[in-house]
Amino acid sequence: MSGGARGPAVVLVGPMGAGKTTVGELIAARLGVACRDTDADVVAARGRPVATIFAEDGEEYFRALESAAVRNALAEHTGVLALGGGAVLDPGVRALLAGRPVAFLDMDADEAARRLGPDTTRPLLAADPARRWHELAQARRPLYAEVARVVIGTGGRSPEHVADAVLDALAGGFVRLPYEVPYEVPYEVPYEVPYGVPYGSRPAGSE
Repeated sequence: MSGGARGPAVVLVGPMGAGKTTVGELIAARLGVACRDTDADVVAARGRPVATIFAEDGEEYFRALESAAVRNALAEHTGVLALGGGAVLDPGVRALLAGRPVAFLDMDADEAARRLGPDTTRPLLAADPARRWHELAQARRPLYAEVARVVIGTGGRSPEHVADAVLDALAGGFVRLPYEVPYEVPYEVPYEVPYGVPYGSRPAGSE
């Protein structure tokens, strides 16, 4: 983090449906800080829903707005920050996230299908939600892993349990450990990619 700026207490990245905003609000409440969502920032600035911006102006225009929103939030916000699923596509955004407390909330395709269902309200999922989610998630996972200092598997966990896992990682300074995924990914996972709670495990007291 350059310039000595404090920046967000934690930044959440991950695919659509991973629960970044929901988990972010829970973490923010426990830390006594505000939660900010960059998609909501774009909507507030332009006065139109994300789907309308996509339909009327195209994805490239939305991505430019999204990148600007992320830059502003990283400079101004000191609470919890939830990024849109495609924010990491911008190399400049990834560079700005380097060294920051970034948590990657991940899930597999089956969990995504359960959570999202036949969701056609998200512009990038409109044609075939399940197939498109899988394609986007697989393409973006290397980018999420690149910026993350901790990876939290969200499958089978409540938002409260995921928030607990992020807070535990935050308290531990986001310890770097080897990262293993429980399903096939179309790229080679680096040996030293950090993660928080191992995939498939559950916090104490969960069912």
